[in-house]
Formats: sequence, structure tokens, C-alpha cells
Amino acid sequence: MSHAVEPRPMSARRSGPLRGQALVPGDKSVSHRALILGALAVGETRITGLLEGQDVLDTARAMQAFGAEVERVGKEEWIIHGVGVGGFAEPAGVIDCGNSGTGVRLIMGAMATTPITATFTGDASLSHRPMGRVTDPLALFGTGITAREGGLLPLTIRGTADPVPVRYRTPVASAQIKSAVLLAGLNAPGETVVIEAEPTRDHTERMLGGFGADIRTEITDEGHVITLKGRPELRPQEVAVPRDPSSAAFPVAAALIVPGSEIRVSGISRNPTRDGLYVTLAEMGADLTWENDREEGGEPVADLIVRHGPLRGVSVPAERAVSMIDEFPILSVIAAVAEGATVMNGVAELRVKESDRIDAMAVGLRANGVSVDETRDSMTVHGMARIPGGATAQTHLDHRIAMSFLVLGLVTDAPVTVDDAGPIATSFPDFVPLMQGLGADIG
Repeated sequence: MSHAVEPRPMSARRSGPLRGQALVPGDKSVSHRALILGALAVGETRITGLLEGQDVLDTARAMQAFGAEVERVGKEEWIIHGVGVGGFAEPAGVIDCGNSGTGVRLIMGAMATTPITATFTGDASLSHRPMGRVTDPLALFGTGITAREGGLLPLTIRGTADPVPVRYRTPVASAQIKSAVLLAGLNAPGETVVIEAEPTRDHTERMLGGFGADIRTEITDEGHVITLKGRPELRPQEVAVPRDPSSAAFPVAAALIVPGSEIRVSGISRNPTRDGLYVTLAEMGADLTWENDREEGGEPVADLIVRHGPLRGVSVPAERAVSMIDEFPILSVIAAVAEGATVMNGVAELRVKESDRIDAMAVGLRANGVSVDETRDSMTVHGMARIPGGATAQTHLDHRIAMSFLVLGLVTDAPVTVDDAGPIATSFPDFVPLMQGLGADIG
């Protein structure tokens, strides 16, 4: 399937107060994992609240290609009849993961210890993202990999018939690496162990336990140690996907910076491995009120009331970066209207996301009149009382860059345009109508 479409420019203009309820889509990380583990369980898994963005739909198609029955039975409601651990069939064609680094890396892990061969590809952005960080540990199981120079897509994985368990220390903080190794370990004998210096988002561990896997997590002198016992029979589940805190960040940011705004965002995941942005916003003086704490799908969730108010610049510590790695682009927009400088440390990983997000945000902010300093691993945004705007930001096929600059345009003197709003559909297909419904002038 081709993901090449004509660019779709879009502009945002200074808006009046934003009001209402923002029902953001289901969590993308949880959605990917629910589809994959549902396909590896024996029996019927029902998922509600699934994110129906392009990234997740590509993962659903991939699970069908590997032999699982995947059916949409209602809005955000899906049923999967899984094939069991080690039950994947060899796909007839190439697996196209579009723009999704999470999807392709987790799927590669899920099939790497099954004796089948699969070729993976993606769009222009994904084809330039590093895959060696996942294929290197998968090779330790006995898996064969053939890739372009630099470990880039398209690549072919030859799953091993005789996998060996692996003990692996992740070289960088990455939930994708950890998850790929754990999913490969499902069909390996014995115990597969992943060691992290710093804990990353733990959706995979939570969901594996929910599906019946024998998995435990310990804090030791080595670090954060996750141990998985291989070859379980995963039990089908009913999974309620919480709303995505990374998607919620965009309407939250808009309400914080547009004078007079007050919105409610219901059912956001409050997973402690994902809360770095909200911790940072509280330090900046943001008016945030959490209500109705509860649990859905094994994840803590709550409702958030957001009000506009004065914000101040802060220094974000490097150790917090892993819990907010996807939120730095929109934080840089919030920082542009905060008093003083906001320093974001430990952000080198952003340079190998869907785009070099540090460079993309710095270039676009400067074009719209904001002063930005950057190093390889940091970004400093100097807040200002009024932002000129008037420029077109290059999104580089990156959904978060596109949404961030459209939020910026809500407070600039002149409109802000993005060169292509099409990639927003990968994670937040209803972003524009949702924002318009709150009162944002976007279109």
C-alpha cells in the first residue's frame, strides 16, 4: 500500500478563547500493543477505544497478513481472533508500516522467533529512521536480518526456528527496543531479560501481564530489570484503550496559551512513565486540575481541566526526557509564550524520530520570530509577549511537527501555515474538527 499523497497545506490564525470538551483519540502505544498481543493470544480479544489513525490501521493490516482475523465491529471497537505465540503465518506480501516506528519495531520483534520470513517497508520518513537498534538485539535470538546500508528499511527478517533466550541491556532509553526484545522472547525457551538504565514507558509489561504472561520487574544494582518467561499461552482479553496523553498535549497546550480559554479533556492516561509533560507544565505554573482518577485497561486515567494563565520558563532535566519524548515539540510552542527561557535537556533522541524534531521546531520557530538555541542534546526557547508568525513551517512528514505549528498559529500576529497537514492522520485523524469545535481558527 502506498502512503504517497499530495501535500495538504493548512493554516492557523489568532483565535478567541477555546471552550468545551476535547475527546482525544485512544493511546497510540496501547493500541499497537493491544492488536499485536491480541494476535498472539488464543481466542477472541475485544478492543474498545482503539486509535483509528493510520499508524494503528497499518498494524491491524499487518496482523491480518500474519494470519490473525482482525475485524472492526464499531467505532473504535475491534475484535481479533489470535493465532497464539509462535503461530504467525508467513505473509504473502511486503508489510508496509507507513510512518510508524513503533509499529514496525514491535511487529519485527513479534515475528522474529517464528520460522517465517517477512519484508518490511514504510514511507519516506520511516525509511530514514534507524532500525539497527532493534535488529541488533533480535539477531541475538538467532534471527537473520537483511537491510539497506545503515540498517534502514526496507529490510527482511528471517525468523529463527530455534531461538535462544536473550539477556540484553538497552544502549539507549527506548520502550520500542525493550518491547521488541520482550515480544521476541515470547517464543523463546527459558527467560528473556531486558535491563534498562532508566525505566521507559511500561505499556508492554502491563499488557503482557494482563494477557497472562509470566513477567516481573525489579530494581537492582544493574538497573531496571524485566524478566519474561517464554512460551506462555496468552489468554484473550477485553482491552479498554485509555486516551492518549501525547495527543491530549495539543488541545491542552492551545488552552494554556490562548487567553480566556478553559477546556476539559476526559479519560487521559496518567501512566507515570508518560507524565513528564504534565509535571513540566505544573512547574511552569500551568492551571491544571485533575479529577475522577480511575483505572481503564490496566492503565491509570483521569479527567483534566485546563485554563489559560501566565506561564514561566523552566529547565527540564535530562532524566525526565524519556517520559515526555514525544511532547517536546509542543512544549517548545508553549515555551514560546512563557516568560523567560525554557531549557529542554536530554533531547538527542528527538533527532531520530519521524524527523529531526529539534531542527524542525527550531527552524520553524525562528521563521515565525521566536529565538531558539540548540545543541545536539538540548533546545532553549526564549519566550516573548507577542509572536510575529507569518511563516510556513516544514513538517517533514511529521504529525507532531504539523500539530505543534498549528497550535502556535492560534496566538501569533499573522497566520502560521504548515506545508503538509496530511501526516496528522497517522495519530490524530480528528485533530482539526476537534480543535475547530473548541473555537480554534484552523483550516
